[in-house]
Amino acid sequence: MANHDDRQDPGPELQRLLTDLAGATMPFGKYGPAAHPPQGLALVDLPYEYLAWLARTGFPRGRLGEMLRFVYQAKQDGAEGLFDPIRAARGGPVSLRRARRRHWTFPGPAGAGLEAGA
Repeated sequence: MANHDDRQDPGPELQRLLTDLAGATMPFGKYGPAAHPPQGLALVDLPYEYLAWLARTGFPRGRLGEMLRFVYQAKQDGAEGLFDPIRAARGGPVSLRRARRRHWTFPGPAGAGLEAGA
């Protein structure tokens, strides 16, 4: 009996798309170089909500539009793990949350406040 491998070859077009995505960054807008220097945010790290907005308003034409559409579809389908090797090669996922400075005041003896900050 022959040993069957159920995995399908993704094809040269998908392989080329993933290769292009590995180095692709957002060239304009909210996640472009002005807001995320020096090159802009990696396309695979764009938030789903932003990609959904682009889907409603229309993706750009050309290769950038194809890549954005692919990232949007993968995130919509729950296949974001597909981008883990790309993120790992870039040094890990990017967090878009701003770091908050935390400050606590603790009451001390005789009403003196002890402060701690992180």
